[in-house]
Amino acid sequence: MDSSHRAGRHRTSRGHRTSRRRRRRPRRRVRGYLVATLVVGGLLGSAAFFLDDGPGDASGGARRPRSVVKVTPTPSRPPTPTPTPTPSTKPKPKPKPTPTEIDVPATGSGLFVTARAGGDKVGRGPRPLRYVVRVETGLDISPAQAAEEIADILAAPRGWTHNPAYAFQLVGAGQPADLTVSIATPGTADALCWAGIKQDTRGEYNCEVPGGVVVNLKRWVEGSPTFEGPIHDYRALIINHEMGHFLQYTHTTCAGPGQLAPVMMQQIKGLHGCVSNAWPYDRNGHFVTGPHVP
Repeated sequence: MDSSHRAGRHRTSRGHRTSRRRRRRPRRRVRGYLVATLVVGGLLGSAAFFLDDGPGDASGGARRPRSVVKVTPTPSRPPTPTPTPTPSTKPKPKPKPTPTEIDVPATGSGLFVTARAGGDKVGRGPRPLRYVVRVETGLDISPAQAAEEIADILAAPRGWTHNPAYAFQLVGAGQPADLTVSIATPGTADALCWAGIKQDTRGEYNCEVPGGVVVNLKRWVEGSPTFEGPIHDYRALIINHEMGHFLQYTHTTCAGPGQLAPVMMQQIKGLHGCVSNAWPYDRNGHFVTGPHVP
């Protein structure tokens, strides 16, 4: 090959390489731009990772965790509940009962209402003494309540049933009865006592009459100025004293200063040194008695 031909090929080859170099330069620029873009993108992505608020988005999807930084969420403590104040269990004070005032008229209608009540036999006697309770009409006393109170008195351990010979039973209106306990105004009580035993009770006293016991309303409500104790105890003295008469016991008096007054003593007329007492027997089961009154 001649020199002119080699020179031409050489020139042609150089020119070809020159054109190839010129065509590749834009690729280098594109590659450089691509690398720069990836670097910047990576930096921005890292910044976005640290600036992001959390691993989720509004749609509820989860992002893949990155290996560059591992973030462990700190568990939040639940809020401490505010204790509910415990309501006070202290019971409220009960109101004191209003005392009931029972009117005691001087006289009444003379008519009676018998309690429709009944009870079991109390005491060990072979034959119970059956009794009914009646209250004069127009009074502030319930016949049923009065009958219940009298039944409690006759069933008490220190009452007449402590003697094994005696027994009592409350019966209701219309039932066969051995005696009647009547609660009446002072005027009616005087009339009944006079009609039964010709005794002047002067509007103050109770009495035992054939077939029954008469209780003066004044004594039932007010008690006695000589008796120390609650009104229920004085009512027990009335019932036990008059029932004692029905059981054939007579009046006795004080056995000595400081001793219990016998239940058959007329304690409303004075204690004579004795201590007021509503029961036939003391706490030790001994019968309380004293000298007989002629």
